[in-house]
Amino acid sequence: MPPEPTLTWQKSSYSSEASSCIYLATAPDSTLRLRESDEPDVVLHTGPATLTALIAAVKRAG
Repeated sequence: MPPEPTLTWQKSSYSSEASSCIYLATAPDSTLRLRESDEPDVVLHTGPATLTALIAAVKRAG
């Protein structure tokens, strides 16, 4: 697997300073990368439609 490109990570506005934070970045191929501050070396690769569906499902679950 090729090395991960250098990405510009943005912290979720819903993450507080004291808790685990979720970070999001857009890769050069327009896919999205997600990682959590507790395990920054674990990076999930997804697309905008899949992430949108995940967020909608989490909101519905309350």
